[in-house]
Amino acid sequence: MPPRPHSPRWYALPLLALGVAGFAAFWMLLALALNRQCAWLAPVAALDVVLLLRLAKWPAGASRAAWALLATAAAITAANVLIAAGQVGQQFGLRPWESALKMGPSYAWLLTTLALDPVDLALCAAALLLALWMGLSGPRPAPSAR
Repeated sequence: MPPRPHSPRWYALPLLALGVAGFAAFWMLLALALNRQCAWLAPVAALDVVLLLRLAKWPAGASRAAWALLATAAAITAANVLIAAGQVGQQFGLRPWESALKMGPSYAWLLTTLALDPVDLALCAAALLLALWMGLSGPRPAPSAR
C-alpha cells in the first residue's frame, strides 16, 4: 500500500541530518577561508533545512516547524563550534574536527561568544524565526486561471 500523501517519509530525518552536517562543513570552510564568521549563512541554513523537509514531503505544521527549528539551531551551533575549533587548531597544526574533539564545550562556548557580535546574533535569531515560520507555512493554492 502506498504511503499517504501527507505522511512523513522514512528518509526525511536522515536526509535532514546529512544536510545539516554538510551545510555546517561548508559554512566552516568558507568562514576559515575568509577569516570571518559568515553569520549571513544562518538564514541560508534555515532555508536549506526547510527545503529538505519539503522535498521529503514532511507535512507543514508544528512538527515540521519544530524539526526545522531544531535542525537550524544544530547547523548554527555546529558551524560556530567548528569555526572556533578550526581557528584554534590552526595554531597547533590540527584539523578542525581533530581540534573540536579536544575542545571542551565551555571553551567552545567562550570562543563563540567572543567571536559573535550583535549583528551575527541577530542573523542567527532571524534564521531561527525564519525556520519556524517556513516550517509552519504550507503550500499555497495556485492562482486561478479565470
